[in-house]
Amino acid sequence: MAEKTGKQLGGRDQIPGDPLLWPFAAARLAMDACFWWMERGPAEPADSSLPWTTPNAVALELATMRLRDCTKRRSGQPALVCAPYALHRALIADFAPGHSVVQSLQNGGIDRVYLTDWRSATPDMRYLSIDSYLADLNVAIDEIGAPVDLVGLCQGGWLSLLYAARFPAKVRRLVLVGAPVDLSIDSALSRLARNAPEMVYDQLVARGGGNVSGEEMLRFWSRTPSREDIAAALQKGLSDEEGAALLARFDQWNVETLDLPGAYYLEIVNRIFRENRIAGGNFVALGRAIDLKDVKAPIFLLAGLDDEVVPARQALATAGLVGTPPAFIAAASEPSNHLGLFMGARTHAHAWPRIAEWLRNDLTGVLARSA
Repeated sequence: MAEKTGKQLGGRDQIPGDPLLWPFAAARLAMDACFWWMERGPAEPADSSLPWTTPNAVALELATMRLRDCTKRRSGQPALVCAPYALHRALIADFAPGHSVVQSLQNGGIDRVYLTDWRSATPDMRYLSIDSYLADLNVAIDEIGAPVDLVGLCQGGWLSLLYAARFPAKVRRLVLVGAPVDLSIDSALSRLARNAPEMVYDQLVARGGGNVSGEEMLRFWSRTPSREDIAAALQKGLSDEEGAALLARFDQWNVETLDLPGAYYLEIVNRIFRENRIAGGNFVALGRAIDLKDVKAPIFLLAGLDDEVVPARQALATAGLVGTPPAFIAAASEPSNHLGLFMGARTHAHAWPRIAEWLRNDLTGVLARSA
């Protein structure tokens, strides 16, 4: 959809970036708002009013997610799209015709596609950790039938990479799209992580009753489509009416936020973004130290050249951290911002068909040559 990022609303200053900068947006919210916070109600927010683009059924109900089955046919290699568990709902991966990761994979010949539809955190979820999400991801993959092709988007990318390192036999191939892994490489994420005191994040969780509110965060970290966004939405022959409908859908998606468990949130902020433990080799997942060199599955890395959230250099640097032989690492970059990697019409016309083809290709010959 959008290939350029509009300005954010709220706060004392305009902060460059993107709404998926959720861990650090909350820190800025805390500093600007002097730690005021609204208590959340006990009920989980209603499901999105927006319909899914791709027909699907709920294959599994777990504490952290609904596993959505978008399968066309029961035969073939399964692909699981691991959506970001961040500020917005998993519709980011199935936004609209021509702007849907699920649809693009299916159009590229991947018939068995599944999606992690993460739940908004309720008060009884406040102690869920990264391990909780990895454990449920493992249950989902067992339900689908390992090995799967794991497609990780943004925050879902580092979660997918952790999973592939923890359970290497259960992942056949790995696709990481705009995924922040090595936070030692300068980015808006790493700068904000360094600059905000740790107590800011602790106060956010405490004042939020144990969770972090997506709705309140959005008050200070909102994205308004720019004129460039509108032009991008109207490309490929869309009428004015169709373009306006697409933007209205985006606006509705943008305000339907997810709350995050406080324990999960603090682990991400401190262990991943501040301490860089995944890239540094000292992250522990489900009782075992994670060594990214244990990841030997073929990997496809996709980066956005205009991505201020996860710069292309950072997104592509993961190639040097894993144990996958260079012959099995494919990389591509698109003239796209962060959201454009998942929603952009250009990316879905060029990059996602290439990813689907890569998932379908037989790499046996390459394997033999590199052995």
